[in-house]
Amino acid sequence: MDKDIKVALKDNISTAGIKTTNASKMLENYIPVFNAAIVEKLESAGFVIAGKFNIDELALEQVSLAVGTDSGGSLRKACSFCGVTGFIPTYGSISRYGIIAGASSMDQIGVMGQNIEDCATLLSVISGPDKRDSMCTLEKPLEFDLNKPNSAAGLKIGLPGNYLSYNIEENVKTSVLDAAKEFENAGASIEEFEIPYMEYTIPTYCIISCAEISSNFAKYDGLKYGYRSPNAKTLSDIYKLSRSESFDLEVKRNIMLGSFVLSSGQYETYFKKALQARSLIKETYNKLFERFDLILSPVSPSAARESNADTDVWKTYESNIFTAAVNLMGLPSVTLPCGFDKQGLPVGFQLIGGAFCENKLFNAASFYQSRTDHHKRKSS
Repeated sequence: MDKDIKVALKDNISTAGIKTTNASKMLENYIPVFNAAIVEKLESAGFVIAGKFNIDELALEQVSLAVGTDSGGSLRKACSFCGVTGFIPTYGSISRYGIIAGASSMDQIGVMGQNIEDCATLLSVISGPDKRDSMCTLEKPLEFDLNKPNSAAGLKIGLPGNYLSYNIEENVKTSVLDAAKEFENAGASIEEFEIPYMEYTIPTYCIISCAEISSNFAKYDGLKYGYRSPNAKTLSDIYKLSRSESFDLEVKRNIMLGSFVLSSGQYETYFKKALQARSLIKETYNKLFERFDLILSPVSPSAARESNADTDVWKTYESNIFTAAVNLMGLPSVTLPCGFDKQGLPVGFQLIGGAFCENKLFNAASFYQSRTDHHKRKSS
């Protein structure tokens, strides 16, 4: 892939001299004085930063590639809804220096593009060590052989039956099963199984993510930087008004729930148990990857919907039922277009691998896109 290619960045990635708002009034005028580690690497490699895209919206019509974060499925669901390819590597593969933290232990930097080869090329640039991020564990950047002929023969792929029997739209289910059939026809073995503890995934994800958001957002108090309410007269006013006027309802909800589960009277009941459940889920997936090379699953129970189609908070959380476990464990995942629903909206599926199995994911994704054209087609 040629350099001098335009790359869009999610607006929670620091760019020196350019506003980085995190889609929040709290940071509406925040202009970083430094670049995030991934911005440094992109510019050094000759990529052009075309601009920022809103955290709650995604459009890839004017750029070839984009970089964002995924804390529970936001990047992968955006790819699935827009009919583009996404790739999030193992947690710790990419430096988070310069990323405005949300849920720190689950924020995974990922890339979006038209095909898996472009995504892999971009990952090979932005991954690798960085002394400024102690969680960045790779000793060298990820490497992919873009010219290697790929095959599905011999792959052992798990297909979670309880995902497919969940409250999933029929068009989505059909498209995902068609993707599985594509691998099976090429020599892969597809085995249906039940993912244990599925019912604990969303509660665990909600408790831990809200706790970490509450902790990370405590610094936005109207004093150090960010929005300060012009109506504040006292120190107490500064804290209360600045935060209440600048954060939207969902952020406030996360902060309040996070503060509750971290409080002295509730920590043992909620947060500690969520950490124990996370360990249990992680142990389960480790055993699954002794049995399977990859897991193939839906990304979302539905295709894209209108932005305010769901007002039920729990339904919003539940829409991450197929994606949140990946972030709880920091696993790599690839999202690939695989069809369209009856309205002509894109549908995607994901391949999940064990820790640092990026090459296995790339090979499988490259094989799939060599045999299908969903990533080249536009929604009707």
